[in-house]
Amino acid sequence: MSTIDPARLSAYIASRICHDLVSPISSVTNALDLMDEPGDHEMKAQAESLLHEGAENAAARIQFLRYAFGSIGLNSGAADIHEAKKITEAFVRSHKPSVEWDIQADHLSFSHVRLMMNLVMMATDTLPRGGVVNVRVRNEAGGLTMVLTCKGDRAKLKDDAATAIAGGEPADGWRAENIQPYFALMLCDELGGEMKVSPGEGQVIFMATGIRAEG
Repeated sequence: MSTIDPARLSAYIASRICHDLVSPISSVTNALDLMDEPGDHEMKAQAESLLHEGAENAAARIQFLRYAFGSIGLNSGAADIHEAKKITEAFVRSHKPSVEWDIQADHLSFSHVRLMMNLVMMATDTLPRGGVVNVRVRNEAGGLTMVLTCKGDRAKLKDDAATAIAGGEPADGWRAENIQPYFALMLCDELGGEMKVSPGEGQVIFMATGIRAEG
């Protein structure tokens, strides 16, 4: 597995978080600008709708990113899976795809959920035109298994992501745009698991297997 200086890793993660927040915050700013402009009732209504949508998306992404990258995912004990699903659904909704759940596991730790959320982030990135992400979690003899099947128009795995998941460094080096799959691989490795990805026509499948059941 490729290594990266911790200072650079934290800088790239911070940049990735900012990148995810730029779009909804820009929508809020644009809406506020429109509301300050003279205009008819219809334009004001559109601005108000844009404001609410941007604020909701920003809030959803902040809550999700605090879990996926922040200290919430470091808590000990069992996570509240219903809350985690709600947070994840709001995050995915702020992008174009939707998410389906197929979770049959007696226990998911905060670390498990943190890994699952990072897999969801990668899955969302493969569906720029929308689609469905199916999240399947099972307790198996070899450990916990997570399988995310991403289906949608022009579903595609980026080359940098494939390289990072394989444990290598992208040809052009690490950047904010390609660091998240590496971070997900780190989380999987810390849980004793193995990560693989299988791209295909119209779909991409992420698999994390052999994860310690106790998290």
